[in-house]
Amino acid sequence: MQFSPTNGDFTFVSSTEAEELSGTISAPDVKLNMSSDSGKDPYATTFLRQRGYGWLLEVEEDDNEEYKPLLEELDIDLKDIYYKIRCVLMPMPSLGYNRQVVRDNPDFWGPLAVVLLFSMISIYGQFRVVSWIITIWIFGSLTIFLLARVLGGEVSYGQVLGVIGYSLLPLIVIAPLLLVIGGFEVVSTLIKLFGVFWAAYSAASLLVGDEFKTKKPLLIYPIFLLYIYFLSLYTGV
Repeated sequence: MQFSPTNGDFTFVSSTEAEELSGTISAPDVKLNMSSDSGKDPYATTFLRQRGYGWLLEVEEDDNEEYKPLLEELDIDLKDIYYKIRCVLMPMPSLGYNRQVVRDNPDFWGPLAVVLLFSMISIYGQFRVVSWIITIWIFGSLTIFLLARVLGGEVSYGQVLGVIGYSLLPLIVIAPLLLVIGGFEVVSTLIKLFGVFWAAYSAASLLVGDEFKTKKPLLIYPIFLLYIYFLSLYTGV
């Protein structure tokens, strides 16, 4: 007994006739491309995606990003900082250093290290001035920056902050000398004046450019007073 087909693909027969049936069922070959390039075999890709197996086509890409050293991640260039330190400690043009790099290529970590070093030296006598030195560095540099802009200077706050911070190095250099000859008041006073002039000259020669013309003393004088105040925080006088 044979039943009428319900669709165009299959024919239903009775169980008695099924024993005499033999043969094979052929199906079209389906080739699956598991690569991430779906353009090569769009039929297989569409077939998998329609049935919710699109995740089989996803290929996890390897992260080949190289891990940078910590100093590079923090943007700390030790060679650059060392060169700037030499430019500040030896401000004479005859030595051949490109001192403008201290101003034109400002950084934060170098000046911060100098200010922290000066603060650590100041702990010897007065622990309470450490935070105050950092405060004076930040707001003192802001005052010099605003004054320079008013006078027509083309400097940024970052440049002023870096130059003022680096120029504390002369005061750090004279600090051990003051400990040794602290009992000789005349010599001690001369060394203090020398250190202040040294620091003020290093900073002023970088910040006070030709654009100030006759207004240079208006900016040099507050810079000089700022380093006198820094020294007073160390000496307590």
